[in-house]
Amino acid sequence: MSSSKRITKELTDCTTTPPPNITITLPSDSNISLWHITLAAPPESIYHPGKFGLIVSFPLEYPFKPPQITFATRIYHPNITNESSGSICLSLLKTDNWKPSTKIVTVLDAIRQLLVEPQPDDPLETRIAEQYKNDRKEFEKEAKAYVNKYAKGPVKFSTTTTDGGSTSTSSTTAPPGEA
Repeated sequence: MSSSKRITKELTDCTTTPPPNITITLPSDSNISLWHITLAAPPESIYHPGKFGLIVSFPLEYPFKPPQITFATRIYHPNITNESSGSICLSLLKTDNWKPSTKIVTVLDAIRQLLVEPQPDDPLETRIAEQYKNDRKEFEKEAKAYVNKYAKGPVKFSTTTTDGGSTSTSSTTAPPGEA
């Protein structure tokens, strides 16, 4: 199965039976390899009622190489870089752990679960991980402040692509009712 056929099948599966709290959109009908995800934080998460944008970029070698997934919405979390394009530390997405049989819905479920149960022993942000382990009250205060500042209202996506030396940036906003 070619990369585009596999991605099309997974998109169909995800839109036919969407994972809880997740909405998937394509910023361009001509590029099935780039998805915008709106993830509503689960009610049992300290990030609730925040809505977070994720950008999924599938490599040409997918499913033999993992997709690149980043948070477009800033988040205060030990497993996600605390910057405008948040990289995610998730063992499923590590090249050495990736299996071609892994479905994107499984990855999205794991990311949603990270919002409920951060993994401070495998952090990208060590200071936040230490705070999570040693001062949970202060961690929750900071996390909620980030939700209020960055994860309320319409989700914003910004993607930068490089094509033959030229760089273009596009920005889209998901409607407030999504996810």
